Amino acid sequence: MARILIVEDNADLAAGLRYNLELEGYEVVLAEDGATGLELGRNAAPDLIILDAMLPQLDGFQVLRALRSENVETPVLMLTALGEETDRVRGFRLDVDQYVTKPFHLIELLERVKSLLRRHGRRLKTAGQAHIRFGDVDIDPLSRTVLVSGEPVTLTPRAYDLMMALIDKQGIVLSRAELLRDVWGHRGAVMTRTVDSHIKELRKKLERDAAHPAHFITVWKVGYRFQS
Repeated sequence: MARILIVEDNADLAAGLRYNLELEGYEVVLAEDGATGLELGRNAAPDLIILDAMLPQLDGFQVLRALRSENVETPVLMLTALGEETDRVRGFRLDVDQYVTKPFHLIELLERVKSLLRRHGRRLKTAGQAHIRFGDVDIDPLSRTVLVSGEPVTLTPRAYDLMMALIDKQGIVLSRAELLRDVWGHRGAVMTRTVDSHIKELRKKLERDAAHPAHFITVWKVGYRFQS
């Protein structure tokens, strides 16, 4: 049974979400402020976190930043009334997995929860793969560690997932929309700059010359492909 942590200070909304998620067969843990949510995100071993942006004590962005800085890779669905693009960009830069704006349709939210849990399950299964090597890079999927010339390199969780998605389709060109769908779970071509910023991170940290990449290749007006 998947465990879902809801961090939401609106008691009625939190209770409604809990009721419907439990009907779907999930175990639900509640937190009504950011500090408690951060503690439970660290220690309660949730499989998914539904995180409000506007919270007492610590806001959702602060909670997310703290979790990601501690390498907590639990999928996070940010549920918020903030609809401005700048807020979405802020969330994605902190490696939120999905961003849902209030008011929302319950059925859509439940489908997004299922999708995130499925993708996270597939991500865990890839941990059994053998080491992957290209150029100066050595990847251990079991521990999600990356070495460049024998030295450890830290990638954000989504940059790592983006890297693995491209490697898995070696040589095949993937559009930004496809990468958003496969890595972030989006169905449409939204926030394509998110893909570009993470490709920039991969090139900066993994390529010998980020200005002339040998592995993470841009295909003009189409997308990106991986070349070993």
